[in-house]
Amino acid sequence: MSVLTVENVSHGFGARQILDSASFRLLKGEHVGLVGANGEGKTTFLEIITGQLQPDAGRVEWSNRVTVGYLDQQAALARGMTIREALRGAFEGMYKLEAEMLAIYDKMGEASGDELAAMMEDVGDIQDMLEHGGFYVIDAKIEEVANGLGLGEIGLDRDVADLSGGQRTKVLLTKLLLQNPTILILDEPTNYLDAEHIEWLKRYLINYENSFILVSHDVSFLNAVVNVIYHVENATLTRYSGGYDQFVQMHALKKQQEVRAYERQQQEVERLEDFIARNKARVATRGMANSRQKRLDKLELLEKPREKPKPVFQFREARTPGRFVVTARNLVLGYDEPLTRSVDIALERGQKVAIRGTNGLGKSTLLKTLLGIIPPYAGKVEIGDYVQPGYFEQESGRDNGNTAIEEVWQEYPGMTNYEVRAALARCGLTNEHITSLMMVLSGGENAKVRLCKLMLKEINWLVLDEPTNHLDVDAKAELKKAIREFKGTVLLVSHEPEFYEDIVTAVWNVEDWTTKVV
Repeated sequence: MSVLTVENVSHGFGARQILDSASFRLLKGEHVGLVGANGEGKTTFLEIITGQLQPDAGRVEWSNRVTVGYLDQQAALARGMTIREALRGAFEGMYKLEAEMLAIYDKMGEASGDELAAMMEDVGDIQDMLEHGGFYVIDAKIEEVANGLGLGEIGLDRDVADLSGGQRTKVLLTKLLLQNPTILILDEPTNYLDAEHIEWLKRYLINYENSFILVSHDVSFLNAVVNVIYHVENATLTRYSGGYDQFVQMHALKKQQEVRAYERQQQEVERLEDFIARNKARVATRGMANSRQKRLDKLELLEKPREKPKPVFQFREARTPGRFVVTARNLVLGYDEPLTRSVDIALERGQKVAIRGTNGLGKSTLLKTLLGIIPPYAGKVEIGDYVQPGYFEQESGRDNGNTAIEEVWQEYPGMTNYEVRAALARCGLTNEHITSLMMVLSGGENAKVRLCKLMLKEINWLVLDEPTNHLDVDAKAELKKAIREFKGTVLLVSHEPEFYEDIVTAVWNVEDWTTKVV
């Protein structure tokens, strides 16, 4: 049984066609992975099926009595509300039922016999609904899911206005799971989760009885939780049964077949055109030439399969620095209060170090402190001689009104228009992306522009904070290759061990330094 049917949906922005007669169906109990390169239209498709965006053409139809929960990372969380209060909002319907039940109890003292019987029946029905929905164990349920996704470590009584972008996403994801909708729609839910909490979410989704649609570039996560893949490419959607690995094999086979069919047709066209050219002038063979021309005119020409531009990443290396890139003595991380005990740190030239640990313990704070962006809570940090750092920040302002080309030009005004365009194109961005505003680019396209800026700078110390968030599979593989080939020093925060394990020389675990209970 289909719970969602999408037929011939088309949508575009200006001259750019995002979806063209795309069709999709979601069957009951299916776990669907929606995949494709950055900027192909995955988030646009989700916004169309959730009603946030009206398609230019086509039909979207949900079956009756389904509740749809969408992880919207832009949803508002009001100042003055605690995390616990925000999560209780998932049970708003149950609180209304409770209020209705209490109002009925208040009226019972004035009711006649028949009215009282009807009221008792209503109260009994509401009581059954509340018990079945787990209303009387709401706080325990909140604690269970919140701890599974790491919110317990942040503190459920903390004001949501004080949270980072990643922590806000955790709150929204936790609230969505507590709502337990019939259909879950998740857009890159693992971006702000560390390895432990990704494992928890993985187990949750594997055992999820209802249907969900998941956008993710995490291959191992997709392989574990989905049983159907929809691939969006060149404005169309194609369905594949199985996990991500099976999709890769079937997609490669489909591409080979399309290339072969195109090449065979081109050979046939050349053969017909050659015959026509050689025989149309001779009276004896003009009839055969005309016959071949009619066959050629009726031929439905196949388009040459288009390959998306793949990024090429390479970091420019500055002069060799001194032996120690950065050292810290009696370092304590923190803002208003300490996050860690006192530690000594020494990062040597040529080391490639990954930083891991659960969220909220100070990984990003460590990077900013070592770079001198923020002062240490206590202790001293010293950057070595001739060190030229390059920093990729995890979060980017979504209100950036620059176009991609302006964003690069602003930092490198001496470059020509051609040079800026060529640099962005090497990062896998098309002309449409290059002339688009940063605020309307997808998360992956935005990250590629910021990586482009970093790769134009001569550096010998590469500092990356969750660089794989939003990047598609090809871009992640290319970034990994670029980090491996970089001869300078690397300090990397990532929630994907499979991304960094075989390229780093050491791992620092901030859980060993924290003053918090982990």
